[in-house]
Parts: sequence; C-alpha cells; structure tokens
Amino acid sequence: MAEGPRYQKGVVKQILSGDSLIVRGQPRGGPPPERTIGLTGITAPRLARRQDTDSESTDEAYAWECREFLRTLLVGKEVNFTVTANKTPSGKEFGSVFISRNGELQNVVDSLLAEGLVEARKAGPPSEEMSRLCALEEQAKQGNKGKWGPNPEKHIRSIKAAPENLAQYVDKHHGKELNGIVEFVRDGCTMRILLLPGFETVGVMLSGIKCPVFRREDNQPEPFAAEARFFVETRLLQRNVKLRIEGSSNNYILGTVLHPAGNISEMLVQEGFAHCVDWSIGMVLSGRDKLRGGERAAKEKRLRRWKDFKPSAAATGKTAQYTARVLEVVNADALKVKLQDGTVQKIFLSSLRGPKATKEVPAEEKRERGARQLYDVPFMFEAREFLRTKLIQKKVNVAVDYVRPSQDGFPERICATVTLGDLNVAEALISKGLATVLRHRQDDEERSAAFDELLTAENRAKKNLKGVHQKKEGTPMRISDLSSDSTKAKQFLSSLQRQGRMAGIVEFVASGSRLRIYLPKDTSIITLLLAGVSCPRAQSQRGGQVQEGEPFGDEALAFTRDLCLQREITFQIDNVDRAGNFIGWAFCDERNISLELVSRSLAKVHFSADRSAFASQLYAAEDAGKRGRDKIWLNYEPPAELPTEEAAAQDEKDRKVNYQKVVVSHAESSTSFWVQKVESGPQLEGLMEQLNTELNTNPPTTGAYSPKRNDKCAARYADGQWYRVQVEKITSKEQIEVLYIDYGNRETQAVTTLCSLPAGCSSLPAQATLYSLACARGPPDEDWQDDSLHAFQAAVQDKELNMNVEYRVQGAAYVSLQDPTAEVKDICKGLIQAGLLIVDKRRDRRLEKLVADYVAAEQKARTDRAAMWVHGDVTADDANEFGYRK
Repeated sequence: MAEGPRYQKGVVKQILSGDSLIVRGQPRGGPPPERTIGLTGITAPRLARRQDTDSESTDEAYAWECREFLRTLLVGKEVNFTVTANKTPSGKEFGSVFISRNGELQNVVDSLLAEGLVEARKAGPPSEEMSRLCALEEQAKQGNKGKWGPNPEKHIRSIKAAPENLAQYVDKHHGKELNGIVEFVRDGCTMRILLLPGFETVGVMLSGIKCPVFRREDNQPEPFAAEARFFVETRLLQRNVKLRIEGSSNNYILGTVLHPAGNISEMLVQEGFAHCVDWSIGMVLSGRDKLRGGERAAKEKRLRRWKDFKPSAAATGKTAQYTARVLEVVNADALKVKLQDGTVQKIFLSSLRGPKATKEVPAEEKRERGARQLYDVPFMFEAREFLRTKLIQKKVNVAVDYVRPSQDGFPERICATVTLGDLNVAEALISKGLATVLRHRQDDEERSAAFDELLTAENRAKKNLKGVHQKKEGTPMRISDLSSDSTKAKQFLSSLQRQGRMAGIVEFVASGSRLRIYLPKDTSIITLLLAGVSCPRAQSQRGGQVQEGEPFGDEALAFTRDLCLQREITFQIDNVDRAGNFIGWAFCDERNISLELVSRSLAKVHFSADRSAFASQLYAAEDAGKRGRDKIWLNYEPPAELPTEEAAAQDEKDRKVNYQKVVVSHAESSTSFWVQKVESGPQLEGLMEQLNTELNTNPPTTGAYSPKRNDKCAARYADGQWYRVQVEKITSKEQIEVLYIDYGNRETQAVTTLCSLPAGCSSLPAQATLYSLACARGPPDEDWQDDSLHAFQAAVQDKELNMNVEYRVQGAAYVSLQDPTAEVKDICKGLIQAGLLIVDKRRDRRLEKLVADYVAAEQKARTDRAAMWVHGDVTADDANEFGYRK
C-alpha cells in the first residue's frame, strides 16, 4: 500500500503573487523560520514590480485579483503543505498548499483554477495530476470565470506613483482615515502601505512611538528589533487596515495604523516593544494618554526593552495639588503665588521654555542701558503680558509635576502645571507662539503631566508661524528709561504733569512707597515715589551685605506689592527729585495707595501732603492709627494737654533749634543761596594757600588737562587766584561751565584755564552748601525779583549769621537765618515785612509759630503797601489758569 503525502504545517505570513507565498512556523523564543513556496502545476498572472510603478511595468490581467484571492483565503491561517526536493538557489521551494474546509484538506490550486484566476501548467510529460488541473481550467473557461471572461483588460490595476509633494498630500488628507493594505514591515514602527482604492504606495512611520530598528550600515538588529517586527507582521502584514494621517517626516507619512483588533501603536508600547517619542507624539490626534499609560505599565512590569529600567527617585511633593493666588509673573516661565497660609512660593511652568535672546547684547551696551531682558528679548514682554493679564490676582490650580533640587548655586525649582479653570496656562502660552516646549531626555520622567498637549500646541503654533516661530527675526522693544537719567526726567516733567491722570503698569515695588512703572502709551519707565507719606525702610541687600530695615518696613513693602504689583494703575505727577524720581499720587482700583498705607499704620503723613487735596484724609487716617496704637504707632504717646501759654512754649520747643555759625558766600536768588560754615574757615584758608602755592610754583602746562563732566579740578578766577571747581557741562571743545565748589558761584571758563588738582587738595569736602529759605518764596512779578535778590544780598553780605535747618524736602534743606546785629533778627521775616518775599504757609505743627510770625509780617507789608504790595494783592492772579501752582 502506497504512503500518503507527508504534510507539514505552518502559518501563511505573506502572499507574494498568485502562485507564491511565505509560510512560517510557530514562534519559540523568537521569530520562527520562514519558507517561500511556489505552487506547482499552475502559472499565475504577473504583478507589476513595485519599484517600476512609474515605468512601463504593469500588472497582467487578473494578477491583482489572483493575489487578493490568496491573501483573503490564506494570510494568518494555518495550512498544510508538501514540498518537492527541488529548491532554487534563492531558497524558494515548490509544492502544494492545503487548507482545511469542512474537515477536509483542499488544495488551494484547485480553488484558483476553479475561479479562472490562473492557468494550468502544461509543460512536461502528461500525468494524471496535469489532466485533473486541465479539467478544472476547462470548467472555468466554459463558465467564463476570471480571466476567461469578457474584457480582461478591465482587470488591470491603474497603479499610481507615490505622492510627489508629500507635505501637500498630508495637508489634504490630514486627520482622515484611509483604507489600505500593509505590504511590508521594515521594523516595528515603519511599514509600507498600499492605499485603496487608488493603489498608491506610501511609507509610513507610526506617530508618537519608536521601536528598535535594524541598523542601516550592517542590517544588524538592535535588542528586540526582530521581535518587534515579528509582532507587527503577525498582526498587520497583508491585513486590511485604516491609516489615520497625522503628519510627515522626510519621505514618510506619520500616522496611526488602526486594525479591527485595535491600535498597533498602543499594543507595541503595552508589550514593551516601543517607547513614546516627544518629537512626534504631539501629532497624534487621539489616544496620546493611552500611549503614555501603556509605556508606564510596561516600565512597571519591566517588559522587554524596559527589563533594566530603574525609575528616577520620586520628587518631593510630586503629587501636591493646591489652590493659590498669583502675585507676580516673574518671566515667561515662572510665577510667584500666595498660598492659603500666606506664604509666597515661586513656581516654574513644567516643560516650558520662555523666549530667548537670538543674539548677544554687547557688554558695553548692557552697561549703558542696564539689564532689561524683559524688553530686549523679542516676545519676552508679550509673553509676560499674556500671563499678567490672564493671571495677576487670580486664583489658579497648581499641580506639582516635579521638583528640581538645588545645585550649582541655583535654588530648588518647583515645576508645576498651572490651570485657570479649564485653561492650561503653559499650553495657552505655547499655542500663541510665546514659548516653546522644553525637550527632555527620553529617560527623563520629570516632565509636565500635559506634555503631549504642549507638543500639540507647539506644532500648531509652528504651522501658523506664530510668535517665536515667525520667519523674520523679532525686534526688541524701544523703551525710554526715565528712572536712570535725572536730566531726562526733568525734561519730561512738564509733559507728564500736563497729562494729569495716566495709566501704567507697576513693574516693580522697591519699598512701600517706591514703585517702578511702565507707561504703555509713552513706552517709557519711571520711578514713582508716593506723595504725602513717609514709609519705613524695608530690609535690602546691597553689595552682598544685608541692610537691616526699619520696623514694619517689610510689612509695608509686602502690602504695596500685594496691592498693585504688575497691576494696571492710574497716577498723577506732582514733581521730580534730584535723582530723577517722580513724586506723585497712585491709585489702584481707585484706591489712593498713600492713603491705604497710612490707614493701615504702615506709613506716616509727610509734611509735603499739607497742600494736597488728600491732606485731611491722610491726617484723619493717621490720627486713627495713633489712637489705635497699631503697628508704627505701637509705642505712640499723645502729648499731654497744656495751658494755652505753656502750649505756645511747647510748640516752640517742638521746633528743633540748632544754630550753626555761617556766612553766605553766594546768592542765586532771594530764597536760594550757598553758605560756608564759620568753623571750617581756617581749613579753607589753609587749602587755598596750599593750592595757590603749588600751582604758582609749578605752573600747569596749558591745554594738557582734558576735563570730563563731574571732574573736580582747579580754575583761575578773574582775581588771578586758583580755586577748586567741578565741571558741570562741556558746552564746546573750548568752553565749559564750572561750579566753584567752595563758594557756590558758577562761571563759563576756557578749557585751557583748567588743570588737575595738586596732591592733597582734593581731600577736603566742598565748603559751600546750597540752602533755601524756609516758609518763603520770591515775588511772582519779575520786576520785584531783582529787588528782592539785592535786598537779600545786602542783608547777609559780610555777616556772620546763625542758621537753623527747619525742614527738608526730597533731600533739600530749608533754613532760617538770624542776624544778631539787625533790628529784625530773622532775615526772612525782615524781607517779608519789607514786601520783598511771600509767606509759604506750610501745614507743619512744629512751624506754626514761625509761620504765624511770617504771616503777621506779610500782613503788615500789605497794609503798608510795601514794595510788591504797592498796587494791591499780587497773588490775586495766582490761579491755575494763569499757570501758577500753589
């Protein structure tokens, strides 16, 4: 009895053509061996070679139908097969393949012939098997089946070449799910798909993941590369799939491949064959969380490529979540928030990088204009403003993602995801093109919980060329910084005063009463000192040294910062001091900040508030604080009630009197003058003798000295003597303006008349100091100003006077002068009584008696029609419409 055929078993991996297929064994510890089998006894129509799709190579009629018949019948199924002993040099074997149907094995060749898809091979000697196959072919012919039917030319595929403009093709089909068949798997995440019904072949890379690959140089696999490819082949190769197009990279389409059994990308990461990649996961349209979750699960199970995985140490407070109020936007990636317990915490937005400078600013230019990163770095200001307008003083939810420990001198960084309602702040900032996503190492798990959403937002901003992604380079803002230039500040004073109430943004709070304000309308920055208040000094750091503050200085600073930092306020300018700081009133939500400080006993009323419209409110608030003995008034003791006569004496006692012997060396006006202290007279005489001896003995070379502004040097006066001067202004190459620092007079000198000070002549401080008369001002009429000046000069000339400092305003000292030899000893009172000065009525309790005496003297001058009062009241026209400010 003859033996039956010896059947071997295998699983059909792939159909190469209508008469060739690849059969694999069962996997045991890795991808199984494969065998290429050609079906004997038939000839199938040829398929066009893929690489020749743009040439004249085309399918033969019914070649595609034949291939598809076998693919749908066999791929992925277990078959029985027999092979002959013959084998080609390439390893191809020939035999028969049988599939089980209704419990019986059926030769697939019979099915192909019965459908008219192939021809029976008639070469070789006749045999019983050949006759059987020819009979099946004849039946198909009689039935007009397959290629034996009419119009076979209609069954030739119209094959299209791959898209020439891949980017345009992706834009057209972005987000769409196209039908296709996986024709080839290069590695776990790269394959070739034939799109249907257009028969376009495209290379596809799976979005968001990366598998181990076969190295191009030697085709050697990375660890688990072969296993990953086999995993995909067994599930997708020559299966019908849907390709969701999501992007492109080089000549590949980036997308997600969907099989009825599931998403292959998710399966790969869940089994540890792949890991998520940041550069393309942002393109994944849906399911990013499943990819990340699958990767985490694979890491925890130490599957395959994660077998040696060691998680990083858990960051302190990594799971912390809390609600806080935003106090300050430090820059594009950092905020300061106030927690519910009152503590202030600095947090950084996770996985976000703010705008960076595209080119380095020269060091010399930095020194000239100072460090202004907010304005100099393109889009930094826009990013800050976006966050400021969205977040300042708003409650936000903070979810800490990770904490970077302090290192290399940098403090600890708390990195968190910040949300305002449903809005992810970092995502919104990135989508506007005002920040970019920080790229982490692949093994770095410390990243934003919404990292993939950030990548998607960045891709969207790049596509729309927003912000930092613009093709043209950004330009820095042009800002006029008036706070660093006193001369420029004084030039702008009248302009700012005319504008009345202005809008600005508080950029920085230096102390309870000192603000740095940005003016959007003028694109300028000023420093504003709050008018009408004196605030305790807060603790500060200068030159590496901590400067201790005054009591409640830090509390005042914290209050003002909490009230108005980075908020839009209105303000009005009253004046400017010598350092270029503007003085004025600021309002936040229509609340007078000066009044708010006094109301909370964090500031005292300054006498400069006396003439303001807010004086009564400020003094009432101060009195309430004194009565409550709160904060700065904690140790306040009200003065005891005294009889009227004693009260008058007490008022005089409250006025501090400390007379100094002085002589007036130069008068600039009847109320502004320079004085020398009598006690320093011998030192000045010795200096002058030394200076003239040195320069007369060793005369300086003419033109050898090149003066600079603020230089202290020597100049020869009209009397032929040498004096110490300070260069105030260089008007030309030949002329300069100098101040005689020991006398107070000014003069324009030729450059050639100056020389350096001899050694030992610069150590003595300037001997002339500028003062102003207290509680008085000059005549408003120019005709009387010269008379007033001459009268003042006559009253003080060559006299030793007693001077007392009554008060100071912005560093300037206001004094009274006493002439012991005169009938009216108070020089100011004498000039007022002579009708040559007007009383400046200050609301200072210490000066009440002094002001009262001056008012009585002025009343007498008015009654006597003295000097400026000869034609009546000269102050009658001192209204705002006539340009006078009281």
